[in-house]
Parts: sequence; structure tokens; C-alpha cells
Amino acid sequence: MAKKSRTKARDQQPSPGEVGPRQPCPCGSGRRYKACHGSADGAPAPYVGRPFEGLPSECDVVAMRELVPAATAPLTLSDDPDRVVQLCTLLPMAAPAMVRDSGEIWLGLQVQHNFGDPARDLGAVLSKALTADAGIVGLTDPPGEGPRLQDLVTGDRLAVTVHDGFDFWIGDVEESERASMAAALEQANSSAMPTARLTTVEAAYWTDVGTKEHLRWVMPEPEDQLLDALARLHAQGKDVLVEGSRFVGMFRAHGLLTPVWDLPLGTGREPLEEPAERFAADLAAALAETADLTTEERAARSGLANRQVTIR
Repeated sequence: MAKKSRTKARDQQPSPGEVGPRQPCPCGSGRRYKACHGSADGAPAPYVGRPFEGLPSECDVVAMRELVPAATAPLTLSDDPDRVVQLCTLLPMAAPAMVRDSGEIWLGLQVQHNFGDPARDLGAVLSKALTADAGIVGLTDPPGEGPRLQDLVTGDRLAVTVHDGFDFWIGDVEESERASMAAALEQANSSAMPTARLTTVEAAYWTDVGTKEHLRWVMPEPEDQLLDALARLHAQGKDVLVEGSRFVGMFRAHGLLTPVWDLPLGTGREPLEEPAERFAADLAAALAETADLTTEERAARSGLANRQVTIR
């Protein structure tokens, strides 16, 4: 009997690239796959593995959604370039969007709902906000068919501003009204870890979590190619950014890998600028390499692959 059970269990194992029924659903809902996108009834919307592909500064958008506490970036609407739309990491009460008294639209990335395609959710929220009066705009039901955020905006890259906290929430609020928001603002600011975006490379963010510092760098290359290139550099000892730093692994979020380095306390952002630029050049050369991985490089790749954590 035990032998048959083991055989049956092996037969039910997912094939490479598939998600097992008891594994977390890759949509990020927190439910098991069999109770979410793998259920008999399906899920409200199809899961999209790389939802922000095609957006200006895709890697920065992923970082703002998953890694950066407080940041903003203006968006340019295709049909109304003069309308002010601000992409924000987090809004008060994790609101999906807010229409300000000035008519500006603030669009939140870090929200509580997840209907399978965050770019479709953002498109639906933005579409509602464009016709709404001042106040909070959100989704209570799956958005259904309609434009994704990529369909509504234009441009090649975003101008990301990283903030020390969430004081930007009240930048256009009358002084007399700020007192009512003080408690919420103080609580939000207390949870915002110091963060800064590097200037010499794209989508690399230094952060201080108190006990240590990190560099988290969202990269756009396909996962297999990027792992090969990172393995080559690791085997050559070229992945040490500053003295005492250590390449510790990667996050996987929204179809992209985010390599992570531990840094000595007190490093800060500025000492990382030149080493990061040099690493980017080394990485480009490694990505262009076509020779098979050596035995040492294959071992390094296996170790790197085992140090990945999927966020979304």
C-alpha cells in the first residue's frame, strides 16, 4: 500500500515550470494554487507572469511596488498629457487611487486587492479616477475587460523620486487639515526604512533596515540568461561591490529577478555608485558570453538558483 501511495504521489508531482496544487499561487494571493488559479472554477482573471512589461521603467515600477517604502514618479497619459498623474508606492489606507482637490490623480502601487494582473487593476483604477470627483477611488470587484496601465500612458522612462517618508501625502493639504492626518502620517513614517536610488545604474536601491544595509537591484534580463551571467561573475569574484559586501541571493517578483547584496553598516549610497556602474559593465560582458559554463560556474549557478525567493 505504501509503495502504491508513493508511486501515486510521484505521478502527481508538477512538471518543471508548473505549479503544484498545494504550492502558493504565483499570483500572490496567498492561497494555494488549487484554491486560486488552479481551481476548477478558475480565478477572476488570468495570472500574468510579467504584468509591468512595456511600462516605462518596468524595473523601477516593480521596485516601487515591492521594495521601496516611499517614492513617486509622474506618468504621462497618452490621451491627456497635461493631466497630472502621480504613480506612488503607497497611499493613505493603501488606497488604489486618490483624486486630489487640485485634480491631480495619485495612483497607488502597494494595495490590498489582487485580481491576477496588477497592470490591468491599475488601468481600471486610473480609468475610474479620470472621471471621478475628489476622493478615494478603488476596486471592489474584478476589473473585467479593459485597458491595462500600459495602454493609457506613454514615455520611455520614469523620473523616480525616493522620499524620506510620506510627508508628500500632505504637500497640498491646508495647514488646518494636517492635524487630523498627523497620527496616520507618523505611523507610516515610522515604518519607512531609509532608502535611496542609485544614480549610475537603473533600478538599484540602497536601504538601511537597522541591523544591516542592502542593495536590491531589479534587472530586466530573462532569468536563465541572467543566472548564467551572475554565475560567471560570482565564479570570478566580480560580484563583491565594496569591502565586506556579499551577494546573498535574489528576489523574484512580477517576472523579474532582483539580486540582493548585504552591506556593512555605514556603507550608504554614495560608495556604491562607482562599483555598481563597474558591475553593470561586467554583467553586460557576461551576458554577451556564449561559451558553456565551466564546472565552477555551473556550481555557482546552482547555488544562486537555490537562493531565490519569489515575492509575486
